[in-house]
Amino acid sequence: MVFSSNVFLLLFLPLFLICYFTCPKNWRNPVLLLFSVVFYAFGAPTFVLLLLTSVIINYYLVKWMYSSENQLYRKALSGLAILLSLSLLLYFKYANFFVDNLNTLLNFLGLKTFAFTKVLLPIGISFFTFQSITYVVDVYRDDNPPMDRLTDYMLYILMFPQLIAGPIVRYRDIAGEIRHRERNWPEILQGFYRFVIGLSKKVLIADIIGIQVDKLLIGDLSIMGTGTAWVTILAYTMQLYFDFSGYSDMAIGLGKMMGFHFPENFDNPYNSSSVSEFWRRWHITLGTFMRNYLYIPLGGNRCSKPRMYFNLWVVFLLSGFWHGASWNYVVWGAYHGFWLVMERIGLGKVYEKIGKIPAVFITFIIVTVGWAIFRIENLSDAATFISRLFAFDFRSFAPINNAHFYTMLVLALSFAFLTLLPVGKKLQDTVFYTELSKKQHLVAWSTSIVLFLFCLGALNATGFSPFIYFRF
Repeated sequence: MVFSSNVFLLLFLPLFLICYFTCPKNWRNPVLLLFSVVFYAFGAPTFVLLLLTSVIINYYLVKWMYSSENQLYRKALSGLAILLSLSLLLYFKYANFFVDNLNTLLNFLGLKTFAFTKVLLPIGISFFTFQSITYVVDVYRDDNPPMDRLTDYMLYILMFPQLIAGPIVRYRDIAGEIRHRERNWPEILQGFYRFVIGLSKKVLIADIIGIQVDKLLIGDLSIMGTGTAWVTILAYTMQLYFDFSGYSDMAIGLGKMMGFHFPENFDNPYNSSSVSEFWRRWHITLGTFMRNYLYIPLGGNRCSKPRMYFNLWVVFLLSGFWHGASWNYVVWGAYHGFWLVMERIGLGKVYEKIGKIPAVFITFIIVTVGWAIFRIENLSDAATFISRLFAFDFRSFAPINNAHFYTMLVLALSFAFLTLLPVGKKLQDTVFYTELSKKQHLVAWSTSIVLFLFCLGALNATGFSPFIYFRF
């Protein structure tokens, strides 16, 4: 089940909200947990028992670890809990990749290959794996005590707004809200507005652009004109951003409606004046996880420069590999690692000298070219496409006869760079973070209802469209 579907919008969500807001206060967590299990089982019924079993085992391993005063025993149990989570991720997400590559090598050497049944990927496994790890580590570090009740821990892992595609929520950030939260109607309304904004970004912008991107990329890339190539990659750049940030907005909005404050996952990343800044603004919770649980334990920047560069490369290679079991994601991670190292060597000082706007433009081009590697799994095809971006062949430009596509692309580009202007930043802060007056609530409510109806109409016209990050 996905947020941008009639089943969720017209059946699951209304039924959940009715049950959640009419039940006694001490029943809210059980109701939320029950609906979260149903939500996951609807999309992955064969994996729900495995997920529940791993959650229960992880809970007791952490509980036993916390109650022990033997440091060796604590380390062993925490290591076992992390290993359990990572082993599930490695098997379900990467088994096919490793076996396929091993068979390719064996075939090259003239040796017998392995017969292997393809493993299906459970949706959301990357995100709930990372949340399990944050729980283990935060309790081990004594940042927070473990949950007293198994059901509370299950709720932390399985809560449906952020279960499938994030944001990655650290245990310490919502531990108190799982135990106790108040009903706040202004926040509930703002959560609804945020949800509709996210739904609109996904359905009215990302999906419309994405349909055309798919059509453009199935042709012969070697004869694609430079103009067409740039329109294609700019469109995908906007599709990916509005698809993923739209999901995050929906998750944050749903959480706020229930009294949870999930961390922000995007902060206008295309306004960044360096790749380093881009990664502080794009998929913020993944960057925070990688920094706190990988980069800093490796030594971070508290070491020699060569070691710091090595740490950056390791983090971004693994970050790329996290996105998918394919070599193009590894190359994409290395690509970003390269630019991060270059900025620390001296490129960052160049950005400071040329000013913010030129630096934003250069960074945007770097990131956009990187999305070609991310989108096109075949590395040879990706290289061909990138070569067409810089072929300066405008003779073979094929105009796209789709006014709706161009309208949404221009609108997406405008929204993506809106906060470079002070008025854009103020507008965003007002909608997302400011306590609204009654008049502002009336305007926001009316606008949200209109957008919601437009989204329903678009869904009925175009059909089901999954979120891009569901497969990661």
